[in-house]
Amino acid sequence: MSPTWTPSASSYTRLEALFTDDQHALRERVLWRMLYETAARAEEILSLNIEDLDLEYRRARVRSKGGAIEYVRWATATARLLPRLLKGRTAGPVFLAGRRAPTSGRRAPAAADICPITGRGRLSYPRAEYLFKTASAGLDPHRDGWTLHQLRHSALQHLAQAGRTAPELQAKSRHQHLSSLGRYVRLGEETSARITAEHDPAARRRKR
Repeated sequence: MSPTWTPSASSYTRLEALFTDDQHALRERVLWRMLYETAARAEEILSLNIEDLDLEYRRARVRSKGGAIEYVRWATATARLLPRLLKGRTAGPVFLAGRRAPTSGRRAPAAADICPITGRGRLSYPRAEYLFKTASAGLDPHRDGWTLHQLRHSALQHLAQAGRTAPELQAKSRHQHLSSLGRYVRLGEETSARITAEHDPAARRRKR
């Protein structure tokens, strides 16, 4: 198992190079970009149907880990690429497999997982993960490639580095508990010390 990847200040540059490299298929570049910009779980994005998208407001309706219906939002880069990926399709999975889905037998997917126009099935998590690990291996210092879930971690790490607060990160990531965000904003003793110092009336009077 490869070591856990901790995004660094230079990670965004490496990710941007991956997102914009035309040697990778449009489907993959849209998926990777959307995962990063929404900071959503990979399962949520791969489960999206076109009917879940609100292109005008750059958001999509997802079913969260706990089963609730929530919204994730993306930025300009994803907004520009999505119409190219959809090619006028108005129903069915957003991210499609490369082949037509079998129509019978135990491997035949549910009707909701098949594009009504192309007959292709929904892109699976294992296939999407494999393609991302393969594409990112050359940029990974360990040469193992990265997992799709690491895009979520990377997005939150970069937002924290940009000064976003724990509640803001919680709103973006939809974590149920602030404690889950400690790895990004260093919640704990350091935060307690900073808050105490910043809200010390006696210290403010001494500075006058």
